[in-house]
Amino acid sequence: MYFECGSLDDAINVFKSMPERDLTTWRTMITQLTKNGFAEDSIDIFTQFKNMGLKPDGQMFIGVFGACSILGDISEGMLHFESMSKDYGIVPTMAHYVSLVEIFGCIGHLDEAMEFIEKMPMEPSVEVWETLMNSCRVHGNIELGDHCAELVMKFDPSRLNEKAKAGLLLGETSVVQSNLARRNLLGFRQLIQEFRTGDTSHPENDKIYALLRGLKMQMKEAGYIAETKYMFRKIDQEGKEDILHAHGERLAVAYGLLNSPARSTIRVINNYRVCPDCHTALKIISELVGRELILRDGNKRFHLIKNGKCSCHDYW
Repeated sequence: MYFECGSLDDAINVFKSMPERDLTTWRTMITQLTKNGFAEDSIDIFTQFKNMGLKPDGQMFIGVFGACSILGDISEGMLHFESMSKDYGIVPTMAHYVSLVEIFGCIGHLDEAMEFIEKMPMEPSVEVWETLMNSCRVHGNIELGDHCAELVMKFDPSRLNEKAKAGLLLGETSVVQSNLARRNLLGFRQLIQEFRTGDTSHPENDKIYALLRGLKMQMKEAGYIAETKYMFRKIDQEGKEDILHAHGERLAVAYGLLNSPARSTIRVINNYRVCPDCHTALKIISELVGRELILRDGNKRFHLIKNGKCSCHDYW
């Protein structure tokens, strides 16, 4: 519960104070530390677990692979993958292969990912191709991404359509419009504030946009350059930047800055995967205003942003 709320210190304190810990407890620590961006701590917990002579299960390894993905460490990921069957007699499932493909894809080793898939001892599932497809979109390999999309369409066309409509592919988010319920919830004093991209209905609308305009000028002075390459609308550069600056997560953060005590943490829940430009913008904003921003995106991944840096190390 504490992890899902972004309260890491409370979660860790509960873990440390437990008189006994079962497999689920350890697995939760490993998985949730990874989700919150503390991949190195996740690996340390796994090492501590093994040093106590305890035996991991297959689900725990998926959490470990997630940590390796954030760290961009293919070598360590492969070592753990080999250790599964060699040291613990765990037969890898499709979920494990998907996790390995994600490790390759996160750092753009797409050819190696494809080679790994071709050597799989079982027929790749739609999840495998979908994972590689997403990585191809992120890293700009349109040709391979389209090939993967064809395979996803072959296995499960409805799945691809749902994903595209949800805007989870960077190749598709460029055409998401403000009326597609891009929702962000900002918890503040036991109240939930909802913002949609381009929203102008909030009672404090004028103050919110005025603050964002001021921040935009400061951000540019700090070196910010809007990332508009995924926006294919036929409008000028300024128009594209205006759309980005009206994304729901920025509106939510601006409202939090206006209505919360100085130096307090602002928490935002985003029902979509945070876009690359907003991720960069929020890092800069955190440094400008001296605030910690906790953003939970559609992947249920937490981004702890502070002093211009994010806990995800820009892998998410």
